[in-house]
Amino acid sequence: MAARLVSFPQASLPSLRSNAHTAGRTGTGSANGSQMKASSGFTLIELVVVITIVSILMAIGVPSFRYVTTSNRLSSEINGLLGDMQYARAQAMKEGQTVTVCSSSDGKTCLGTSVWTTGWIVFDDPGYNGAPVAGGGIWKVQPALKTGDTLQDNTGALVATTFNRAGFSVGMPTNGLTLTLHDSTKTKAWTRCLLIGAAGTLTTQTPITAAGCQ
Repeated sequence: MAARLVSFPQASLPSLRSNAHTAGRTGTGSANGSQMKASSGFTLIELVVVITIVSILMAIGVPSFRYVTTSNRLSSEINGLLGDMQYARAQAMKEGQTVTVCSSSDGKTCLGTSVWTTGWIVFDDPGYNGAPVAGGGIWKVQPALKTGDTLQDNTGALVATTFNRAGFSVGMPTNGLTLTLHDSTKTKAWTRCLLIGAAGTLTTQTPITAAGCQ
């Protein structure tokens, strides 16, 4: 019986070569991938560099963050007093009678000192006697400021301010008096002040805007 030759289509041979080549590359790639995974991670030098950069950023950022938070808090506190003083003046002009703002520690009576750290009250004072009328007449009560903050008149004279029906601050010196607000560190950049003028004017200040705010 005569032997028969088996022939393959021409297109099959390149396909076989291509498949073999692809298999070879796949095997090599897998091996290289395993090696890469095994060698991944940080070197000691890279870790030191990252720690150094983080330390520098914290050294720059933390003081700036503290400045923003402390400055905003003190500004909020002095603006709270400004708002209550403006309210007292407006009420005096509206009601046609004297209204007083004084330092207070209990929200009911005047403390009688030039230190306003413990808070203050706004009340009707028709008799101009520096005390709330019996049974009420208190318009606003401000609790104590944050522990460590101090608010006071350094001259010791401003224990209260009374606005009359014309909006003037009764008994106030011509140049006015200043209440100064400090944080616990007394950092000058964070200091805030409130100047109360004889004509009833109220102005917030900083050491940059007023030499008397220290």
